[in-house]
Amino acid sequence: MGITFIEADIADPGKPKARTRLEFLIDAGAYYSVVPASVLRTLGIRPHSRRTFILADGSKISRRIGDVLFRFDGRQGASPVIFGQKDDSVLLGSVSLGALGLMIDPLKRELRALPMMLATQAGR
Repeated sequence: MGITFIEADIADPGKPKARTRLEFLIDAGAYYSVVPASVLRTLGIRPHSRRTFILADGSKISRRIGDVLFRFDGRQGASPVIFGQKDDSVLLGSVSLGALGLMIDPLKRELRALPMMLATQAGR
């Protein structure tokens, strides 16, 4: 299976005009996106919580979480991100993809519009 990268802009949701562009590895198997902590600090993004994650080898790590505004191909969406450390990859995870209204085609490794469904009550 191939690897898919995209370039997307990120910003502090409270100051969306100041932004930076990063190259992200799309990892639909990852829940959260990962952005280097130094980039987030430069944009003025502060962590609001800390979470523990289990790595593929079963070990546990703790990382800070903050919120980022993503912009890609005319789309915009806010999403929580992990404050990445030195050896962490820059990833675009499934929550951020969903916030952008996108999904990855698992066979073609291409981004596609996410079918957006809204449930309503019958008769309204």
